[in-house]
Amino acid sequence: MRFTKKMMYAALVLLAAGMVLTGCKKQENANTIDLIRKAGVLKVGVKSDVPGFGLLNTATNQYEGFEIELSKLIAKDIFGDDGKVVFTPVTAKTRGPLLDNGELDLIIATFTVTEERKLTYNFSTAYYTDAVGMLVKKSSGITGLGDLDGKTIGVAQSATSREAIDRAAKEAGAALKFSEFATYPEIKAALDSGRVDVFSVDRSILAGYLDNESEILPDRFSPQEYGVASKLSNKTLAAYIDGLIIKWLADGTIDGLISQFKL
Repeated sequence: MRFTKKMMYAALVLLAAGMVLTGCKKQENANTIDLIRKAGVLKVGVKSDVPGFGLLNTATNQYEGFEIELSKLIAKDIFGDDGKVVFTPVTAKTRGPLLDNGELDLIIATFTVTEERKLTYNFSTAYYTDAVGMLVKKSSGITGLGDLDGKTIGVAQSATSREAIDRAAKEAGAALKFSEFATYPEIKAALDSGRVDVFSVDRSILAGYLDNESEILPDRFSPQEYGVASKLSNKTLAAYIDGLIIKWLADGTIDGLISQFKL
């Protein structure tokens, strides 16, 4: 068969397309750890308003907490220097987009692992397990799910706690109203002012907002497992981080941090 110019052109087009696809695949599977080393810093999204996990100390302008120290451990493993990490405050609404667009390498910010989220992000083995709870004013008379009918629940935007408490309340025969907020301090302020009746999120987060006028109810809903999240295409980085978490769970490093911050 004679190889015509049209056939040659078509072959060149297919070859070029294959090279582009191969290049994209190589880029997608690039060793992200090497890229992080070249950048000279690990970029981590953390909470800035969760005492014990991730809190920006306004007096020192430094981040403090369990997840902050966990981030530093990862940076030390990558660079040999736990100072080579830059923290960016994130909320339940902003953390995903910041990871997707490449502004952050990792999210370590009380990010609950769910089967649905696994379709969008890589998650490490869980480093902490909690449960959704409820913070109320002591004067409210609310003692549990049976008292919630018609009450307004304050929750964070894009958080899993809304679904968890709503499901539990329906099983108890209570119909709820919800009010969403961008940050936890906003929800606590709404509780204090009476704009919401209940502040609902993971119990460990609620503990940071407990005061003399409020209490955490004994109810627990829907176990919440926190994992380190990375971009779905960064398989190499995900495997590396998972190996670290598994090692630190086994050797007591993570338990030591949990004890340090009394979580």
